Amino acid sequence: MPEEVEFTESLSRHSCEGSATGDLLAGYRGLDLTNERGLLCGKMLADLGAEVIKVEPPRGDPARNIGPFYQDIPHRERSLFWSAFNVNKKGVTLNLESRDGQSLLRRLITRVDFLLESFDPGYLDGLGLGYEALKELNPDLIFTTITPYGQSGPYSHYEASDITMMAMGGYVHMTGEPDRPPVRISQDQAYLHAGSEAAVATMIALYQRGSGGPGQHIDVSAQASLLTSTVNAIPFWEMEGTVLGRSGPYRTGLTAARQRQLWECRGGYVIFYFAGGAFGVRGNAALAAWLEEEGLADDFLRGIDWETFDMALAGEEIEEHLEGLVSQMFGRYTSAELYDEALERGLTLCPVSTPPDIAANLQLAARGYWVEVAHDNLGGVFKYPGPAVKTPGQRHIWQRAPLVGEHNREIWQNELGLSSDQLILLKEAGAI
Repeated sequence: MPEEVEFTESLSRHSCEGSATGDLLAGYRGLDLTNERGLLCGKMLADLGAEVIKVEPPRGDPARNIGPFYQDIPHRERSLFWSAFNVNKKGVTLNLESRDGQSLLRRLITRVDFLLESFDPGYLDGLGLGYEALKELNPDLIFTTITPYGQSGPYSHYEASDITMMAMGGYVHMTGEPDRPPVRISQDQAYLHAGSEAAVATMIALYQRGSGGPGQHIDVSAQASLLTSTVNAIPFWEMEGTVLGRSGPYRTGLTAARQRQLWECRGGYVIFYFAGGAFGVRGNAALAAWLEEEGLADDFLRGIDWETFDMALAGEEIEEHLEGLVSQMFGRYTSAELYDEALERGLTLCPVSTPPDIAANLQLAARGYWVEVAHDNLGGVFKYPGPAVKTPGQRHIWQRAPLVGEHNREIWQNELGLSSDQLILLKEAGAI
């Protein structure tokens, strides 16, 4: 089809020109049809310079009703959840179940590189908007789906919540205290794993296409994406047939006895462990010297030859004795003080950061990680996390999340050529 060939060649040139800005995905463009299952995917691509157009129902995406809300005032334009996961995107409204809405999507699909969706398997196919139908209009399309269990298999049509996904992915089994039932992280995490995996897969597919490969369907399973969260447990099962269980603030499996990792200090917590083998000699000896300075060392500690002592083989009694000494010392200091001291002494220790700690972190500030985004609708400028990766000459200008239908005129009228009267009729008909 001549029109499609012309568009593909134009996009290729545009992508090359866009890369000169330093933004990795400058020149690429995509549609984000996801709900909260996949919003992070579109955000990550937008943060790296792609033009991402969020498509939502005429009355707004239900994710706009997820709190917390700015100043605790519930409103679809004040959702901090929505703002966090849709920053840098444009926004249009479209009723995919209406004939006019489907027609508009088909017209727009020829102008993008990728489409992201998180509907139940088969939903878009039933509307004539699935991958097989859309690739006829745009053979180069990268079509990424994010669902609980993927597009096929015996579980593909099962309902799923965050706790379901975290449990089915294996992570929950290892989380919590050993003498209590499994627990999950308090905030939803499953679809964030899936969304980040989807973003990476989409970028790989775009790279392959740019190297002469075809467009393709990327099928992301949240359950499968969560398996990577159990990566530390897999070697134990494969090599020893051991199933790692819950160990609370301790770590197990690597040493003869359990070792405390999470330690309480003054006003907070730190992560620290006694290292075994040659790696641990220097740090353990330094810790012993510090305990001596604090007046907490005893004859047992002084009698240890750290050059020959292997912490990995130490029994429970030795571990508990050392833990008692270290707990006393850590309780005298804040996490920041312990971290500074650990850096000087060469100890394997780091603070457990709270949100205020992260906001004040010197490393993140030095890298220019935080970005300021103006919210004209809320009358202020807010600090956002920036992209995790940096490229030379990055020029991306951050924009707040779109209001409901904010870019309808830009996309439907200015780009696709609809008249003002047609926009009005489509809105009255519930198509946009």
